[in-house]
Amino acid sequence: MNEFELSIVLPAFVASLLVLSTHVPLGAEVLRRGIIFIDLAIAQVAGLGVIAADTMGWEAEGWMVQIAAVSAALIAAFVLHWTDKRWPEIQEALIGACFVLAATAGILMLAENPHGGEHLKELLVGQILWVNYDQLLPITVISALVLGAWYWMRDRLRGFGFYALFAFAITASVQLVGIYLVFACLIIPAISTRHVTRRGMRVVCGYGVGVVGCLAGLILSVSGDLPAGAVIVWSLAVSALIFAWLVWPMIRHKNSQSEMNLE
Repeated sequence: MNEFELSIVLPAFVASLLVLSTHVPLGAEVLRRGIIFIDLAIAQVAGLGVIAADTMGWEAEGWMVQIAAVSAALIAAFVLHWTDKRWPEIQEALIGACFVLAATAGILMLAENPHGGEHLKELLVGQILWVNYDQLLPITVISALVLGAWYWMRDRLRGFGFYALFAFAITASVQLVGIYLVFACLIIPAISTRHVTRRGMRVVCGYGVGVVGCLAGLILSVSGDLPAGAVIVWSLAVSALIFAWLVWPMIRHKNSQSEMNLE
């Protein structure tokens, strides 16, 4: 890898680490609650806020766009929290409906835009290889605040508190790496580590799966001149499979031997 490629991969890798930092622990909680597609729904609504801001002519990286995205995500979080309390038995179906409505609303809003297809593609797959360190600074602050709130108030974050925190994390991530990669970072490490019973160990293993997948995907993307978001999603899936089939059985066997020695 030459110096030019390294200058592209490094900020992109930092961006993926920031996304993983919040999405791995939140993903484990999402899987536990059984609301798998909440990430897609809130990410799509946040993206709808970005599209609405763009339609009104606001600067792409301006504060008004960020406010529009966060506001849209918080509204979606409030609505989904309300439906979870009122109709918990169909919550997953309502989350899916929310995603579809937000996605089609975005298509309708961009119908007259000559660059609408390009905007939709950026929203879905992101532009992680083009991020710079200036973009990463506010994301770092948001990620630190989200992580601090999660680990400090985790047991008290019930109901809307969890949904709101989730909305902030998703809004920051979706504009950086796109909806598909946000969903993959949230769900794939959580699925591959679901059998790890200790919460702390599960999070550590989830970070490992995510870091390996993102780094491999970035290197393959730059080396093969392929779309980074799509390659990283597949690399995350491969990393998760390797962990589930090879690494986790070894960890389980080692834990079993340790327990036997203690006895």
